[in-house]
Amino acid sequence: MNRLCLLPLSMAILTACQNPKTETKQRKLPELITQNSQIVVEKEGQVFRDLNSNSKLDIYEDSNQLIEARIADLLSQMTLEEKAGMMFIGGVGISEDAKPDGKEKIKGPGARMPSVVEYMDSKKMTYFNIWDIPEDPVTFAKWYNNTQRIAENTRLGIPVTIASDPRHHFSNNIFSMSAQGFSQFCETLGFAALRDEKLMKKFADIVRQEYVAIGIRESLHPQIDLATEPRWARISGAFGEDAALTAKLVKAYIKGMQGDSLSGTSVACMTKHFPGGGPQKEGLDPHFSFQKGQIYPGNNFDYHLIPFEAAFEVNTAAIMPYYGVPTDQTEENVAMAYNKAIITSLLREKYNYDGVVCTDWGLITDVPMGPDVIWKARAWGVEDLSEAERVQKVIEAGCDQFGGEMRPELVVQLVNEGKLTEERIDQSVKRLLKLKFELGLFDNPFVDDSKVHEVLNKREFRELGEHTQRESMTLLKNEDVLPLTKNKFKVYIKNIDSAVVANYATVVTNPEEADYAIIRLNAPWYPVETKNPFALGFHHGDLDFKGEEKQKILTLLQKVPTIVDIYLDRPAVIPEITEASSALIANYGASDKSVCEVLFGNTAPKGKLPFELPSSMEAVYKQKADVPYDSEKPLFKFGFGLQY
Repeated sequence: MNRLCLLPLSMAILTACQNPKTETKQRKLPELITQNSQIVVEKEGQVFRDLNSNSKLDIYEDSNQLIEARIADLLSQMTLEEKAGMMFIGGVGISEDAKPDGKEKIKGPGARMPSVVEYMDSKKMTYFNIWDIPEDPVTFAKWYNNTQRIAENTRLGIPVTIASDPRHHFSNNIFSMSAQGFSQFCETLGFAALRDEKLMKKFADIVRQEYVAIGIRESLHPQIDLATEPRWARISGAFGEDAALTAKLVKAYIKGMQGDSLSGTSVACMTKHFPGGGPQKEGLDPHFSFQKGQIYPGNNFDYHLIPFEAAFEVNTAAIMPYYGVPTDQTEENVAMAYNKAIITSLLREKYNYDGVVCTDWGLITDVPMGPDVIWKARAWGVEDLSEAERVQKVIEAGCDQFGGEMRPELVVQLVNEGKLTEERIDQSVKRLLKLKFELGLFDNPFVDDSKVHEVLNKREFRELGEHTQRESMTLLKNEDVLPLTKNKFKVYIKNIDSAVVANYATVVTNPEEADYAIIRLNAPWYPVETKNPFALGFHHGDLDFKGEEKQKILTLLQKVPTIVDIYLDRPAVIPEITEASSALIANYGASDKSVCEVLFGNTAPKGKLPFELPSSMEAVYKQKADVPYDSEKPLFKFGFGLQY
């Protein structure tokens, strides 16, 4: 049967349709453009989507019914295959022609994967995450609407839910998606440096508005792991090493994204990584087989739960456990999502958490990464299990959904073999359906693609983003140099755009001609020796500059009074650079213009360090991975920051 293609409904109309107290005689029905036969039904002056095309109003289609009743009705109509499909969230690419089955100029990993239509058809999947999107966000919004139109033509018309990793930060770290087209704020470490709950909530609300405008309704963030092991590669996505500060900020973050409760204007938060992924041995990330497990030499497991307790208080919609093995903390040394003591005993029972629990990405299936390179599934501790056995263990541990996997046939197989009951599958599907109903996706999943630029190009959003880049910067040293007087000095520059600096000072080509030098640095990191190309981009390894690179920096600092700006995506060990610099300032994701605005006094830096900076690598080696601010005689303590 050919079915209706719905155009985006206005928010005013949607609100009226969802409010049973509205007088139906005064309500103007939305104008629906149809193709051939309609899939709408009317009841008492209200119009509803006839998602299963049976020409009557089912309970699950009726927005006046309680969500629990709608879930029960829909669940009773779903096949095992449809239930299993909902338990998987996989990545898809976005074509430049906005066609869900298109392959035109898809960027990133999505170019190598089946289209969203193929997954919806063959796998019955309705949850997807996206990576690279077209340069114009309007194209994404059109793709999203087209995808929802295809979803409403499926047997039960179940809408899709689109999720995304963070994409609102000025960042050069591998874990932040491209912010092109969106407002660009400092990274979350910068918000920790500012310690401002109202600003945190305002940021999250802006993210929510921009996400909703194009159809992203689930965030694979916030990340609230604690940076107690300074070498860990994922510190840039979190809020530093202090549990109380992180807890305070995450509550504001989730409220800004979700509101007081989920609604048709919310973005659901998948908070991660339970029970805290910070204490990785030697900082080696468990994305990869070279990891050595999560360790707790300071017996400080509970400290890492504090931010999650705050997230539970504000009802985070979903939780993502990490890949790591909580070494010797439970009866089994198996990864978090496989660990029943972590998911059921701790998360479900102790914390009484009944939201969605989704694994981190890729726990079941090995992935080819090129010639002779296989990225092993993150099945730490259960490597010898078959793929079906891994799925069974994850579900029995208490998880609802598999991130980055497209294997629903394994769930069907396990039920048919009597190894899992359909009743257990229903528990997870109820949670996943509830999320879709609470977000209003069954009633109106569409966006108004004609208004995308009105939201994403708001001047106040962009200006606030740039403001956070500047104010979050942390002044660590100042020998009466900063702020510089604009258009007074000759400066020699390195790793910064001369065209930008020329608006503030005269740029010279030799340090000997300069009054000052300005150099931008990134915190040091050293890739692990591996054939996995993705792993090579992780900021692992020691925190200090070494050899020729270090000597080049120090040589410049000895030639001319030098202002050093360093990007801290994790702590850095820089005692010699600190000693030799005339001024030292840290940023947490900032453009060249933002840096210049601070150095030349148009904005004052207000940030305080969200973690300590150790004085040596020897001190780092002696730290306990699970304990905050325990470095011996740190160069700069947690919370340090000068001002002018």
